[in-house]
Amino acid sequence: MSFARNRAPRLASLLLLAITAALPAQTKTDPRITTLIDALHKTRTPMQAAISPEATLVAWSVRTPQGAQLHLTDITRPAPGNDKLISPANAAANCGSTQPTWSPNGESLAFASTCTADTNNPHQTQIFLWSRRSNQIRQLTHLTGNIEDISWSPDGKAIAFLFVPNATRSAGALAAMKPWSGVVGEDGVEVQGVAVLTVANSKVVQVTPANLHVYEFDWAPDSKRIAYVAANPPGENNWWVAQLYTQTIVSTKSATTDPHSILNTARLPGSLHGLQIAVPKWSPDGRHIAFIGGIMSDQGSTGGDIYSISATGGTPSNIMPDKSVSAAWFDWTSPSSIRYVAHRGGGYVISTYNIDSLSPLPDSGEAYQQSLSAGKDLLSLSRIGAFAFISSSYANPPEVFVSRGPSRSLIQVSHLNSDLKPTWGKAESVDWDNDGFHVQGWLLYPADYDPAKKYPMIVDVHGGPSAAVTPHWPSVGYGPVPFSALGYFVFMPNPRGSYGQGEKFTQANIKDFGHGDLSDILTGMDVLEKRLPIDKSREGLTGWSYGGFMTMFGVTQTNRFHAAVAGAGISNWKSYYGENSIDQWMLPFFGASVYDDPDIYAKSSAIEYIKNVKTPTLVVVGDRDGECPAPQSFEFWHALRAEGVKTQLVVYPDEGHRFADPAHQRDVLERALNWFETEMPATSTQTASN
Repeated sequence: MSFARNRAPRLASLLLLAITAALPAQTKTDPRITTLIDALHKTRTPMQAAISPEATLVAWSVRTPQGAQLHLTDITRPAPGNDKLISPANAAANCGSTQPTWSPNGESLAFASTCTADTNNPHQTQIFLWSRRSNQIRQLTHLTGNIEDISWSPDGKAIAFLFVPNATRSAGALAAMKPWSGVVGEDGVEVQGVAVLTVANSKVVQVTPANLHVYEFDWAPDSKRIAYVAANPPGENNWWVAQLYTQTIVSTKSATTDPHSILNTARLPGSLHGLQIAVPKWSPDGRHIAFIGGIMSDQGSTGGDIYSISATGGTPSNIMPDKSVSAAWFDWTSPSSIRYVAHRGGGYVISTYNIDSLSPLPDSGEAYQQSLSAGKDLLSLSRIGAFAFISSSYANPPEVFVSRGPSRSLIQVSHLNSDLKPTWGKAESVDWDNDGFHVQGWLLYPADYDPAKKYPMIVDVHGGPSAAVTPHWPSVGYGPVPFSALGYFVFMPNPRGSYGQGEKFTQANIKDFGHGDLSDILTGMDVLEKRLPIDKSREGLTGWSYGGFMTMFGVTQTNRFHAAVAGAGISNWKSYYGENSIDQWMLPFFGASVYDDPDIYAKSSAIEYIKNVKTPTLVVVGDRDGECPAPQSFEFWHALRAEGVKTQLVVYPDEGHRFADPAHQRDVLERALNWFETEMPATSTQTASN
């Protein structure tokens, strides 16, 4: 591992010598692109929603130019003028409040806020408490570090949260990695643990040990224990080998017991062997801990089956076997039932499930062809069954909703984007069969679609590979939806390896990256070309992360695409193994390390087939990307240039896998739109009869 980690700084240095940090100005900008991106900037996106236990109030946050606002809405009269804004007094300018979390009795609302009077550390998040009875707000913490995932103990006496003391970056692999310096993998390692705050006296104790990086946790119903998913540091690399621990909190004033590992999938036989675990949830009777297990990509992109294990350890049981869905989130509703949200096809299903009979309850099964979120969870549940969530689709911008009552009628809580209308075309779910698999994807029609004309098509492959395309309103940044506004069909497939059809389908691309999944995509294109007026001479390919790999690999396997944009891609799995910060994710997918089976890595490496490429390809990446390091993009660009293929590489300074700088988010989308417009120009107004 040390050898592998020490190679990356050398390669990155070569990259930085070749590419200047300053981004060149756009040489050509279609005015339609500028108008489109300006319109996307108008979207106001809620970030979290929390319904009160008795389902009368919803707290939710939204980003504004002045900072994040925390709203409180009475569900009985959800009008913008009736909202209450929750903010500490004497707050600094441009501060924000997020992560609303209700106490078990509904009398208090904890939240995270940078709205403090601390002028020495104005961007530091602290935990505050709003009292429903007194309408007073008090600051509970005075910490330095990163605070996430605020969670009340069931008895309402304490608040636990994930905490990185003296953090210099957000925890996780998506944020920009620290610049390479010092003893790699040893110097400056930051560990995220669980801290517990006693509400009565504001005392904070870090309860998990410094040698474990904690990703997710849950309180036991007795408020004396916690369960958590954790691994040895560094945290960005080891989520894929994390274990399930329990730990007794002896006292929030002093010491705690040592953690006890109750599940290590590396030592487990059967279908869960060596796979990931996420979303630990303690049963209401304290006897079991349920979790989602399966083959996954990034933390937060969750999918699999739901398992249950005794709180003292043992062999977990799959409580939803052979389901043709991928569970993404759940919570217990009784000792014998759970409510879960699962990927199904290209959407979601919400179901209440009896774990004794292994069957859904009669009132369950709502289907949603849209994105769902309530922040770190997909739903915020009340104790009476109502739930809140944030939703958007290709047709509707994001808003906060509540589902309540026997009919599950929806109440719209927020009205942030009432004036926004899509400037792109209609969305349609499409299905096809290939190699014995039933495959689903989404198609956006061109804006102002006229069936008498022919249109170009962009194929966008999602990241992951364990993920799924679900309908959502686009944001400023790289994404496929804006191409529809410029007159393209946009095809967004969910090929094998995606969520939505059960674990067998999700695991179908193991040891086969770029081959079976590309075949699914090309077959889907065949189906669309037979029934729609698609101009085959103007088809493009793009994607980010795994989609960036599929773009690099795809243009080596077919000359069907006439232009491509590869975002944060992977060109050479063999060299990638020694460059990235997350190599633990690769073993379940490739079956062995690159040192034990280099041929399986070469099989899926674009660089092995580079002489086949004819497609002009734009390559974009962040210079501090730990998931798909910049040297991978450099290697692909260098090879294309050596082979005489038109290409351009743009490296964005101080960016990780997920771009954070708004100027860079805009620039990368603008460049991609311009690239396709330039490399696949319309020669004339064509009709379908041509």
